[in-house]
Amino acid sequence: MPNSHANPGADDRRLIRIAGALYLATFATSIPALALKAPFLAGDAGAESAQWAVVLELLLAASCVGTAVALYPILRRASPALSLGFVASRIVEAALVALGVVAILALATVRADAPTGPGPGPGPGSGPVDAALVAVHDWAFLVGPGLLPAANALLFGTVLLRGRLVPRVIPLVGLVGAPLLAASAFATIFGTLDQVSPLAGLLALPIALWEFSIGVWMLTRGFTTSAAATAPPTKASAVAAADEAQGTAGSARSARSARSAGSARSAGLARSAGLARSASPAGPASPASPAGQSEATP
Repeated sequence: MPNSHANPGADDRRLIRIAGALYLATFATSIPALALKAPFLAGDAGAESAQWAVVLELLLAASCVGTAVALYPILRRASPALSLGFVASRIVEAALVALGVVAILALATVRADAPTGPGPGPGPGSGPVDAALVAVHDWAFLVGPGLLPAANALLFGTVLLRGRLVPRVIPLVGLVGAPLLAASAFATIFGTLDQVSPLAGLLALPIALWEFSIGVWMLTRGFTTSAAATAPPTKASAVAAADEAQGTAGSARSARSARSAGSARSAGLARSAGLARSASPAGPASPASPAGQSEATP
């Protein structure tokens, strides 16, 4: 049986396809959930509608986290900082979706315990508590799925563009749509734009197109994973390369020093041998000559 750990490319392709499927799952869960919970929040539907919306939004939160976790091992090769920021942004988005879910469940409980009959506030029979829980949900929805996808697009789109992992047009759509969605969200916060107005929907359209297109591309085509290896080196890798170069230079200097020392020793030995050879002819003249011997003989 083949070992998947021996083939990192197969692991990457599997993770990319999982991330693509989860991106499309965010569409499959968020749109029906919005259709189910809107009548309940307005007080026009019962708890059963809210329960199905809660299930879908919990799946939405899980899909948000799953996309970032599946992609992190691949994206960090191109940009560790941006890929970690993408994971953090997705987790915060999922947490805000979960906060909205808690508000819906609390609202369903309050309405179930409230006396029958019409009452003040947006929901039946619970007055200011009902209105407060609806407001908590609406603000969580605005800051979470209404604003953080802009941060996700800036982080994820930049990594894709730098790493050349997909065609350039796909991340460019996200990078263009991010400031538009952020402007729409902040306009809603300052009270100059209704979150469900046609203009708000138009401003959110590029981000929706970006998320759908990147989901389909990852699921069907994947990434050009070899391009991540050609991404600009990080500071840590540059320092490591400099250290390696210094080590290589130091080794070369040591080798040159050793060769120089060996050459000096060889030259010294050669000079010593030359001096010894030049001194050797005077040796035989040291015994007394025959004339000297005859003169010394009585």
